[in-house]
Amino acid sequence: MTDYKKLIDAETWAFIERTNSYYPPDTIDYTIDQQREIYDRMCREFSAGYPQGVTAETTAIVTPSHPIPIRIYRTPAPEAAAMVLYFHGGGFILGGLDSHDDICAELCGRTGYEVVSVDYRLAPEHLHPAAFDDAISAFEWAATTYKRPILLCGDSAGGNLAAAVSHATRGHARRPIGQVLIYPGLGGDRTQGSYVTHAEAPMLTVRDLDFYTNIRTGGKDRTGDLTLSPLADADSANLPPTVLITAQCDPLSSDGEAYRDRVVAADGHAFWFEEPGLVHGYLRARHTVGRARSSFTRIVDAVAVLGRGEWIW
Repeated sequence: MTDYKKLIDAETWAFIERTNSYYPPDTIDYTIDQQREIYDRMCREFSAGYPQGVTAETTAIVTPSHPIPIRIYRTPAPEAAAMVLYFHGGGFILGGLDSHDDICAELCGRTGYEVVSVDYRLAPEHLHPAAFDDAISAFEWAATTYKRPILLCGDSAGGNLAAAVSHATRGHARRPIGQVLIYPGLGGDRTQGSYVTHAEAPMLTVRDLDFYTNIRTGGKDRTGDLTLSPLADADSANLPPTVLITAQCDPLSSDGEAYRDRVVAADGHAFWFEEPGLVHGYLRARHTVGRARSSFTRIVDAVAVLGRGEWIW
């Protein structure tokens, strides 16, 4: 058994306990509607507001079948080097424009880039590949709307979508300039690494992962589906420069290492950093936990550097 009392510091434990007070560990046993209500309330409790000068416009991408809500964050004098397309986390069943509102606003404020948050369709109402299809539609919209390079970013489920878009758009004339993946689920080997060592980690367990995957797919076996599991892609060549930031105490952490190794083996640029003692979902702790604060600065710096078309790792 992993001794989390040694790995996790007091600040992070306080964050975990506060999170559990709003979003109990057994929330996956509730109905989907109840889970969403609990999750949304928790996100509101952790909201840090907007940095000074950042504004947001909520609009939608029009597609032939349905609109995709988006929120565009801007500073008074946007940095024109790139724009950021952001996909939120939430296990493909939770979250939206409001759940990650302050995170996107802060990412905009600290980099100067325009950030576009995508409210992709959620399961179980919309099974896979609905979320992926919306992510691709958002990329196509960005490629048409913006002349500046596109940088992909996402956390957890959103990291999965960002990576899937990177794989699918390698031949695109406006292929992404880079991607920053924050504790992403990429479909790694469940029999080894963090999936075993941290199967019962605080904030996210393997049982949770199985639940989310089952809901997303409608219970169908989608083994080998590259749009579901980017690590199922045997070809990792020509992917954009990639920075992966994962949490040590998280069953998904090994996905960052595995993805880094794949990209590097294909002569690409990839850097993986595992944050010591942190847990899944720590973005909400970036103002209260020292380790999370440092990690968010690492994420902001990665977005800024990749957006300029640079590689420093």
